[in-house]
Amino acid sequence: MTDCILERQPAQTDLFTQFLTALHADGMERVVPGRERSPECPRAGTGPIRVGACELHHGDAAGILPTLPAGSVDLIVTSPPYNIGKSYETRTPLTHYVAFIEQIIGECHRLLGPHGAMSWQVGNYVHKGEVIPIDSLIIPIFRSLGMKVRNRVVWSFGHGLHCSKRLSGRHETIVWATKSDDYTFDLDAIRVPQKYPGKRYYKGPRKGELSGNPKGKNPGDVWDISNVKHNHPEKLDHPCQFPEELIDRLVLSLTATDDVVLDPFAGSGTVGAVCNRLGRKSILVEREEKYVRMATRRLAGHAV
Repeated sequence: MTDCILERQPAQTDLFTQFLTALHADGMERVVPGRERSPECPRAGTGPIRVGACELHHGDAAGILPTLPAGSVDLIVTSPPYNIGKSYETRTPLTHYVAFIEQIIGECHRLLGPHGAMSWQVGNYVHKGEVIPIDSLIIPIFRSLGMKVRNRVVWSFGHGLHCSKRLSGRHETIVWATKSDDYTFDLDAIRVPQKYPGKRYYKGPRKGELSGNPKGKNPGDVWDISNVKHNHPEKLDHPCQFPEELIDRLVLSLTATDDVVLDPFAGSGTVGAVCNRLGRKSILVEREEKYVRMATRRLAGHAV
């Protein structure tokens, strides 16, 4: 999330392997021969399992996405993997990161139906104290595919890393782009309370009428939603966990009941959990077995 730093290991066989090997080189759990696996956890490469209305794949996004049928998804909600505020001597060049993300976005675009959309949540790339907003690199990829950016939502949160030589980062962005001009957007589903509910026009032809929409106001493009820290009620053992409130807004406004939502970097399964609760179908892809097990139990309603 905020202030991401991308690391690398030399002499990997390809860009995707190089990037993900570096990304997960910080002590995350590995599969050890002979270790007992959760009976609910799908083995990598053995096909998905279904938990409620969720289809959960264990594997790399670059390998799984090409196996899914074109035009089968209505919305993609994700946050691509990057590390959080850690310093390493070697880091993945920004050009490698962009090439990796461009590969994934291209597959996601193929999977979207004609009325589909993407909501791509990103933070910053930080190198030697210089901050580069990743959304400024993602938007040209969307446009090169013919997609239209409808909003750049600022997700504001109150807690994060503390910086000593610049202002501490307290926001990230969500780029919402659509495949065509005919897309789903249900504003009423995400309206928030008016600042002055019941306020009425005091003069003119509409005197006495409510001055605001009785269903609430447009939430705007700056969302003040707490991130998931150690004391958050939703907190699981995942370093970059989505708050459900954030996903609620995206799913409610950008899909209809029974639509299909894809998260190619599913982590702890927040997108799937929200979709199960809101009556949407979901497809989750996650590389790390630790998080696949976590998401499986979460989606099944078990303690995690």
